[in-house]
Amino acid sequence: MVQTGIPFGHPPAVRAFLKLDEPIGQPANAHPLIPIDGLAHKRGEVSGKRLWGLFEKRFKTAGAFFEEHYVVNYCPLAFFGQGKRGAVNVTPDKLPAAYTQPIYAACDAHLRAVVGILKPQWIVGVGAFAQKRALETLGDFSVKIAGIAHPSPASPLANRGDWGELVTGQLNEQGVW
Repeated sequence: MVQTGIPFGHPPAVRAFLKLDEPIGQPANAHPLIPIDGLAHKRGEVSGKRLWGLFEKRFKTAGAFFEEHYVVNYCPLAFFGQGKRGAVNVTPDKLPAAYTQPIYAACDAHLRAVVGILKPQWIVGVGAFAQKRALETLGDFSVKIAGIAHPSPASPLANRGDWGELVTGQLNEQGVW
């Protein structure tokens, strides 16, 4: 997402499946160790490759997918820490507890606004964290909440065979598909 502005923004999927190919500029306060290359970014994003790959396999076109689906990040913010080889992405659930309350409040408000506008039948949390935040945030909305395995290579469940088949089964079992 940091490179493309698209949740799970694997650049080849954004270009080929989503058919987006606009220039992406540097943000005003870019992290000095994370240059924004946009759709020219050379490194792939396994989570996005898996997620958008599943949707392309099932729906064939982005237009067909978006007739009944929408993808939004619970927390459309990026957090970085220092790793062994430079800056690393830090997910909201890994932030120090002292920071999470105001961040979750902002992200909860964002999620509530999106759900209030779109009025979906289902919310599908991609990973346990997203599902938990949806359950805690959307209790007063009439929306069904499901969850699927996160496509990240850091998730052991995602690495046990075909992630797309696993998630298709989860969505079918929960009545989403």
